[in-house]
Amino acid sequence: MTHADSHETLARAILDTHRTRFGGTGILPAAAESPALPVLQQAAWRACKALGFIDIDATCLAQAWQARAERTGCTDDLSWPDQPVDFGLGRYPDGRMAFAPCPRAMGLYVVAPDADWIARLAGMGIPTLQLRFKSQDKAAVRAEIRNALAAVRGTDIRLFVNDHWQIALEEGAWGIHLGQEDLAELSDADLARLREAGVRLGVSTHGYAEMLLADQARPSYIAMGAVYPTTLKAMATAPQGVARLMAYADLLNRQQPSYPLVAIGGIYRQRLS
Repeated sequence: MTHADSHETLARAILDTHRTRFGGTGILPAAAESPALPVLQQAAWRACKALGFIDIDATCLAQAWQARAERTGCTDDLSWPDQPVDFGLGRYPDGRMAFAPCPRAMGLYVVAPDADWIARLAGMGIPTLQLRFKSQDKAAVRAEIRNALAAVRGTDIRLFVNDHWQIALEEGAWGIHLGQEDLAELSDADLARLREAGVRLGVSTHGYAEMLLADQARPSYIAMGAVYPTTLKAMATAPQGVARLMAYADLLNRQQPSYPLVAIGGIYRQRLS
């Protein structure tokens, strides 16, 4: 069997094994012109693309497939990669400290647009809330954060403030939630400042590559999604769906210590029933 034949056979085998679970087009992209890459890694990348994973996530999966083969000596394992070590999770060469912990079970987690909604939800006893107030007016942002914090003061409700981390920190917020873009803008000094303040940090992720980036910050929890279509914000990636959500959760739950996990995006009462 030629190199090309081996590559094609393996890619098709991986695709056929996992298409019922993940869906996708089923159409393998053309073989990459990169003979320096191992056959397994190239085949896994093509299969993952045909399963609907975006480039950076297909690359993460292909690298994990290759890492597992090198670790175990088994090159014909078609099972889905699910070991943190093969993805490089939990490697902190700089000895980076973890953020303050959150409870393992976060309970129902509701994202609200302003302090009035936070007050209403707090009155219902929702255990975890997030203030997602979008404004460029710093005075208005500060007022909303203050009012939201006042609404949960004296309760056991966990309140996270989305994005406005400097003001949230100044106002004594218990938790802060950041998207990938905001996380990327933080310097090491910013991260150290947040850790030293004892604030909890949550990070949004939308696939394998972003999970690996979030892990490098060692946050308090990781949010995974969007699981379903959402109108709350414009999403750069397609809805992940339940099958991918379960794969992400399975991987992160195997990490020691594992993160509390939150599913986000398009989740409402009918989908929970």
